[in-house]
Amino acid sequence: MLELTDEKIKFLEKRANEIRESVVKMLYEAGSGHSAGPLGMADVFSAFYFHILNHRPEEPEWSDRDRLVLSNGHICPVRYAAMAYAGYFPLDELNTLRKLGSRLQGHPHRQSLPGLETTSGPLGSGLGQSIGMALAAKLDQKKYRIYCFVSDGEQDEGNHWESVMFAAKRKLNNLTVLMDRNNIQIDGFTEDIMPLEPLRQKYEAFNWHVLEINGHSIEEIVDAVNEAKAIYEKPTLIICHTIPGKGVSFMENNYLWHGKPPTRDEAMAALKELRSLGGKIQID
Repeated sequence: MLELTDEKIKFLEKRANEIRESVVKMLYEAGSGHSAGPLGMADVFSAFYFHILNHRPEEPEWSDRDRLVLSNGHICPVRYAAMAYAGYFPLDELNTLRKLGSRLQGHPHRQSLPGLETTSGPLGSGLGQSIGMALAAKLDQKKYRIYCFVSDGEQDEGNHWESVMFAAKRKLNNLTVLMDRNNIQIDGFTEDIMPLEPLRQKYEAFNWHVLEINGHSIEEIVDAVNEAKAIYEKPTLIICHTIPGKGVSFMENNYLWHGKPPTRDEAMAALKELRSLGGKIQID
């Protein structure tokens, strides 16, 4: 991983805002999809696709690439936007999100778009898939790393916790999980639907190395991933505390935006806020 300079941090923050703008426009054009989660995870995706990941957009099946598994596939607009800016496919294609025949489906479909590692949809499955990749890497004595992105609401799934146990048993130090701890799910706030705390202590009891960070701080994201690489005896969980709907004031911390797109007026208002941070995307 290259040095994280002040100039690079500014670039990554700007790219995160560009990703947010694209997410808003994509969802408006699609007329369906999830708003809060993608906006909240833009900083993490910017840090990964433009600084952390060892990957080759021009060669998406490169055998030594790091693997990024998106378990909570409903936030895929943020991944699609990051991939487009990274050069996996043309930016114009973002406007085809969720449309008939599009490669950008409402949940990622591995066979539709180069650069996707899995097909996701059912929550709780991604960690198990990531464990298979991590085991394969160890068997093949490969140095690539596996990063699994999960949601906090996904912690309600029993099969996820089976995978948590298994990863610790096999001491998968090449596996890092990043949890979007935004405190919302489609029916309300996580602590009202199914209380999750104390999350850190739960994972530590399962013998994971656990870090908690501000998921909007590029420095904290990068530092946490670097620390995970230095852990040799267990997998690592990075709990990313994020604001759902980040950057759009009327969406922030409002669980009602978990699973709905903006109208034209709402999209224009959102882009106006994001443009105040240096953005440029507009609605035709």
